[in-house]
Amino acid sequence: MNKQALVGHPIYSLLPTEVEGFDSLAELALDMRWSWSHYTDEVWRRLDPELWDFTQNPWVVLQTVSPEKLREILADPSFRSQVDSLIRQKNQAAESPAWFQQSHPKTPLKSIAYFSMEFMLSEALPIYSGGLGNVAGDQLKAASDLGIPVIGVGLLYQQGYFRQIIDKDGAQQALFPYNDPGQLPITPLRKQNGEWLRLEIVLPGYSVWLRTWQVQVGRVKLYLLDTNDAANFPAHRGITSELYGGGSELRLKQEIILGIGGWRLLRALRIQPEVCHLNEGHAAFAVLERARNYMEDADLTFEAALAATRAGNLFTTHTPVAAGFDRFAPTLIEQYLGWYCRSELCIQMHDLLALGRQNPEDMTEYFNMAYLAIRGSGAINGVSRLHGKVSRHLFESLFPRWPVSEVPVGYVTNGVHMPTWDSAAADHLWTEACGKDRWLGTMETLGENIRRITDERLWQFRSAARKNLVEYARDRLVRQLDESGAPPEAVDGARYLFNPNTLTLGFARRFATYKRPNLLLQDPQRLMRLLTDSERPVQLIIAGKAHPADMAGQKLIQEWVQFIRRPEVRMHAVFLSDYDMHLTEHLVQGVDVWINTPKRPWEASGTSGMKVLVNGGLNLSVLDGWWAEAYRPETGWALGDGLEHDDDPAWDTIEASALYDLLEHDLIPEFYNRDEKGYPAAWIKRIRESMAILTPNFSANRTLREYTERYYIPAAESYYMRISNKGKMGKDLANWQQTLKHKWAGIRFGKIRIETNMGQHKFEVQIYLNGLGPDSVQLELYANCKDNNKLVRQEMRLMDHLQGTMDFFIYSAVVTADRPASEYTVRVIPRKDGISIPLEAAQISWQR
Repeated sequence: MNKQALVGHPIYSLLPTEVEGFDSLAELALDMRWSWSHYTDEVWRRLDPELWDFTQNPWVVLQTVSPEKLREILADPSFRSQVDSLIRQKNQAAESPAWFQQSHPKTPLKSIAYFSMEFMLSEALPIYSGGLGNVAGDQLKAASDLGIPVIGVGLLYQQGYFRQIIDKDGAQQALFPYNDPGQLPITPLRKQNGEWLRLEIVLPGYSVWLRTWQVQVGRVKLYLLDTNDAANFPAHRGITSELYGGGSELRLKQEIILGIGGWRLLRALRIQPEVCHLNEGHAAFAVLERARNYMEDADLTFEAALAATRAGNLFTTHTPVAAGFDRFAPTLIEQYLGWYCRSELCIQMHDLLALGRQNPEDMTEYFNMAYLAIRGSGAINGVSRLHGKVSRHLFESLFPRWPVSEVPVGYVTNGVHMPTWDSAAADHLWTEACGKDRWLGTMETLGENIRRITDERLWQFRSAARKNLVEYARDRLVRQLDESGAPPEAVDGARYLFNPNTLTLGFARRFATYKRPNLLLQDPQRLMRLLTDSERPVQLIIAGKAHPADMAGQKLIQEWVQFIRRPEVRMHAVFLSDYDMHLTEHLVQGVDVWINTPKRPWEASGTSGMKVLVNGGLNLSVLDGWWAEAYRPETGWALGDGLEHDDDPAWDTIEASALYDLLEHDLIPEFYNRDEKGYPAAWIKRIRESMAILTPNFSANRTLREYTERYYIPAAESYYMRISNKGKMGKDLANWQQTLKHKWAGIRFGKIRIETNMGQHKFEVQIYLNGLGPDSVQLELYANCKDNNKLVRQEMRLMDHLQGTMDFFIYSAVVTADRPASEYTVRVIPRKDGISIPLEAAQISWQR
């Protein structure tokens, strides 16, 4: 490792770098591969078992232990040998060809810049809030496993997301502890001369200096920016103080730093990614800065540079409702980006605002970051099959008169990084069945191998997992009650919470009304009867945070806490406070069933239920997000009818009743029905099928391979095509788009002639192209899906130029007469090789 990165900055000046062997330990501690590799756990536990168990942060452990103890432990030949072996494994893993190098040796794809507002890598680096960070962190780890050349770009928050305590009234209280960079597994980015790499961003009337940091994530690097630089005014040092805090002005400044500052950091490091992956619209300003850089490099206008570079940009939306997109007042955009727009992009403010508006001529419309991302990208995707459909409806207004099915939004369903979320016992079980390298390739044989595990082995594994969770819940609740000043008898009672042989349900997530965390609490008496049944008892673990500004979400937490504090309930249910990654790991590794009850279709994907799969947990969920495509009767339970019921005020009551029925009549009996050997055979069969079918399909391994082959490689190829010859194609494309914009309105249809005979319809149509020329358009014969007939989109052939006219042409097409000719119409759309229609040219005209 680079010792200068440690000793060249005051934060690290007191480290015992003189101790022989310290460098190796520091190298291991500063590579976050330890967050998913169980091999290094014993190293940190040996140095300080209590601190390791409490923090799961090897960098803190390494800094806390005394030099004397370090020397003593490193003098142990077996320990030193273990450390040396781990270093060799780490280096070998970094250098050996992985899936990407083996599968795509000739691809032009060399680098993907992955921008995200948050990354969930470990509790040791608390710069995340929830699902978005979970996806980003797991995808970085999977990229490392697979050798995909991803580079993460994010922000380092001084406080990160808030920490939670529950007060004596059951209400959530938010705390904001400081993230001391010296205790985080990060290092300052330094120039070759040892100077800390700092960047300057110009905001109205002043400059903001950005500090830069590096996080090693296996093969992958994550770069972070923060504004807590001594050269900044105090107010500006706090721009990166808090994740998702403050008002819209602070959010805008954060997103400028992430997008523009993030791309400038890559430029300063001489990294030239072919692909820029925007994980949500927060980082959309990166498309502007990328275009600006290319304007300078190729001496192009902004429009031509954007047309060239957008081919290499991918926008992933995670938002299922329009209200979820970041919007900023035009005056705020003018205030913070006016100078950048006019002096750096060399365009008018109206043109910049148009990129973030549905209607560019509406001067009052707010600037939408998702719209900017769409207009600056070459592809868009949602994060589940259902979310792709929902997103097409959300964005249809940007593609007027296009059928919703053709709004250019695809999908890649999220997956989770299984090595992060599996327990040590689950890792051992999967290794026995499938080998240690099971998540490093294409995973075709995993299901077959898992199905060979015996009932006895699976049930022993699950029983031990539940027992471990019960012990963890007891310990955490004792600490929670102690810290809150609970009476001694309550603290002592927590030591006897739960029974390790009882069916254990888990429900943990962000508390927001659309997630309906209290659906299970709709009928408290019925829930109490299920929990306290003497023959078939159930125990329930609840956890979750509500945003500090979400009073409705906080009220839902309070309702659960007050229910759980009832004397007859408190030994059967628990609310564990301060839901974080560490708590999540224990929950998903031990619960028997994960419950999820969002209001369909408001769950874009959801990942919490995916994490139980590798650990043999089962899912009971509404058919929303990932579960809408994952559910099979043999792998779990589905709630609801797979339809939307937003307008039905009684639906929550109906679905709550169905949830109780599922638990009472299906799920609970199946867990307690035992065969002659004392095993719940049907339950174990369901576990086996869930592990075999769902775990590989909803792993981040599959997700990243899909991104690579469906988006990253094609984007890189398209990008290189557009920047060849100093961006000539980008310049031609920008000119072509301007021509379309000025001439499209003049297109009009002439006569249409239809002949039907010999079982065929022949259509012949005249069209006036207003100077565009046949090479710029495509005429199609179109018919909707109707009854049993499929959608028809058949290209029409250019037959002739209509004599005696300048721009009239005749097109024709023939189709079988298996549906009436009246169901067909003709449409005209733009056409140009190598571009995405309608994403890059949304014009369309219909004959009727």
